[in-house]
Amino acid sequence: MIKLGVNGKEVTLDLDPETPLLWALRDELRLTGTKFGCGVAQCGACTVMLDGMPRRSCVTPIGSIDGSEVTTIEGMEGPEIKAVQAAWAALDVPQCGWCQSGQVMSATALLQLVSNPTDEDIDNAMNGNVCRCATYVRIRQAIHDAAKTLEG
Repeated sequence: MIKLGVNGKEVTLDLDPETPLLWALRDELRLTGTKFGCGVAQCGACTVMLDGMPRRSCVTPIGSIDGSEVTTIEGMEGPEIKAVQAAWAALDVPQCGWCQSGQVMSATALLQLVSNPTDEDIDNAMNGNVCRCATYVRIRQAIHDAAKTLEG
């Protein structure tokens, strides 16, 4: 039995400890906002927060995170996520949308750590978040806009 906090609620999972967190979230807990992209932690579509830091859930065995706190896109709260979501909408960032929950999770994590990120900060934080629609310019601008909103 694996015990986790998921979006602020304690859950117990009776799964093989090698089960990737992604499948526990999607198949067992029906939290489908976290997407499967590549399965090898290279695209970022499966990004969640694990104990407050972004983590690729497709390669994270649940047995390795017993007792941890997981936050999915469905459970995100706070001024950073709200600013990111508003900037995403204002700039029409998503096209197909598949990568967007991972993009938003990584952008939010960045703004929680760095209040006024440079282009280099953004590139480093978003590295590994692949967008097949290539909206990278809008993603960068949205992160800058969200940072300005948070400044007040």
